Amino acid sequence: MSVVTRIAPSPTGDPHVGTAYIGLFNHTLAQQSGGKFILRIEDTDRNRYVPDSEKRIFQMMQWLQLTPDESPLQGGPNGPYRQSERFDLYGQYARELVESGHAYYAFETSEELSALREVAQKEGRVIAIPSRDLDPAQAQRRVDAGEAAVIRLKVARDGETVVSDLLRDPIRFSNREIDDKVLLKADGFPTYHLANVVDDRLMGVTHVVRAEEWITSTPIHVLLYRAFGWPEPVWAHMPLLRNSDKSKISKRKNPTSVEWYQQQGYLPEAMLNFLATMGWTHPDGQEIFDLAEFQRVFRLEDVTLGGPVFSLDKLRWYNGKYLREVLSEDDVARRLHAFLAQNKVELPGVRGPDDAYFRAVVKLMTPRMEVFSEFLDRTPYFWSEDYPTDEKAQKALDTGRELLPDLAARLKNMPTWEAAAIKAEFHAYAEERGLKLGKVMPPVRAAVAGTMESPDLPDLLQALGQPRVVARVERATRG
Repeated sequence: MSVVTRIAPSPTGDPHVGTAYIGLFNHTLAQQSGGKFILRIEDTDRNRYVPDSEKRIFQMMQWLQLTPDESPLQGGPNGPYRQSERFDLYGQYARELVESGHAYYAFETSEELSALREVAQKEGRVIAIPSRDLDPAQAQRRVDAGEAAVIRLKVARDGETVVSDLLRDPIRFSNREIDDKVLLKADGFPTYHLANVVDDRLMGVTHVVRAEEWITSTPIHVLLYRAFGWPEPVWAHMPLLRNSDKSKISKRKNPTSVEWYQQQGYLPEAMLNFLATMGWTHPDGQEIFDLAEFQRVFRLEDVTLGGPVFSLDKLRWYNGKYLREVLSEDDVARRLHAFLAQNKVELPGVRGPDDAYFRAVVKLMTPRMEVFSEFLDRTPYFWSEDYPTDEKAQKALDTGRELLPDLAARLKNMPTWEAAAIKAEFHAYAEERGLKLGKVMPPVRAAVAGTMESPDLPDLLQALGQPRVVARVERATRG
């Protein structure tokens, strides 16, 4: 079976990690069968519309390499792919339901509806709409005369609506608890329910894979499919991403904008790998795998429903693993250089990602960072003589300052400036003085880096270069 999936984000703000999460599973499901993955923009809520949000959604999908087969950018045979450009369709289908008796014109004002809703709430039932009982011909005459009306779905007041979800037991809803939802507003704008179902049907969507927060809307969609006489798609409602306290992920407790993760220097591969483990586990227990491997082994029915925790610490762990174990040194250097350039950071003397000094620093720091944004904060001593000295480093200087003149002289006279030779020189000096290396090396580290949190000292000194190291140690002897 050729699978057609979609995501349908609303352009109402920052591109959300939840959209990336659902997009990943929809993209993968379509790719597995050689089907199609559609990106549709649901922009009918003009009150919340953010002008540049749509562009940023496209940029997020491109960054994650979840390229849709059809979208407002790619085009396709089922366009247009913005709901705002499909208005005539929705009115046509809404009126079709009126004609078939599955929907009706409703004329109640907002004030009347508020009063009716108040009564319904007190009586513990769904709101009863008086227009439901109007003679259809009379209702049509009122509409033809120009009276404002919405179109509502006519839900049977007996029986139940059953949602067959691939990931769950059948979900049953009593029809007595389902409102006659508005399908078409008086201004001709469709509601989410109508537009969603019509678009999915016309675009050939076979699998609706979305977050579980849409479960309560699904009986309305099921009833619409039945009213139109259309076969239902496969329904699969994914577990919501959660904070550590199991609450729904929100920007109050976790960054939810994918752009934030880009700006911090996370890798798209690490983000995808992490999101793939939200509600799903590799059958072989692998934690690190790429998109191709995910597509090879993923089965939608293996998704589990326990609320997956979107842990920033775990995502950082994934990113660090990719930096240290998956990407090559060349790739890390190129991507880091591009990240710095994007953030308008110029490193003194570094003209490109292949600069030898830059590559040496990157090689030393890759095991000591999780994301690219940490690079500058942890490497000021590589780029300037004006670097801070932290409290621990100052203590090491104060304790071992008397050793620095001898060490500066020995380092200055070394004929070979390589890590192995530097290490041997420290050992020789410690042995001659009857000292432990733990007394000899800390003041040098503090002098050249201003921090005790730096790479292995011989490697650090080799990268900094002999003239710079000697000058810094000599300077430190003077306090």
